[in-house]
Amino acid sequence: MARSFSFLLIGILFGITMFKSEAASWFRIYEMFQFKSFHMYGIIGSALVLGILMIQLIKRLKLKSFYGESIEIKDKDKSFYRYSIGGIIFGLGWGLSGACPGPMFTLLGAGFLPIIVVIITAVFGTYVYGKIRHKLPH
Repeated sequence: MARSFSFLLIGILFGITMFKSEAASWFRIYEMFQFKSFHMYGIIGSALVLGILMIQLIKRLKLKSFYGESIEIKDKDKSFYRYSIGGIIFGLGWGLSGACPGPMFTLLGAGFLPIIVVIITAVFGTYVYGKIRHKLPH
């Protein structure tokens, strides 16, 4: 129970950060895809650099989780084709809906109820992927 509560608090903090930084703003996402503003590229780039640094620290220092469990990060298979196709599909969905998974729930929490349609279709798309995954090249 305490673990779930801590995850909930981290999620709320993440949502507030996303909303206040305007990373969940459709207008900011639209600007990014038109290459009119550096705002979103700065946020994404900062997250990417921070993520790389943290992963390297976890791997090299063999850090443990807050609960004392060892953190095991497995290497991914390198495949240009599958990451390109997946990135294109993700980018198209992001461009069409104006939101990726994190901001979708941030927008819902902020009271933008039309985002429910996007969430439902994202869940449906995930379900369809799960059903046809074995037929796809991995």
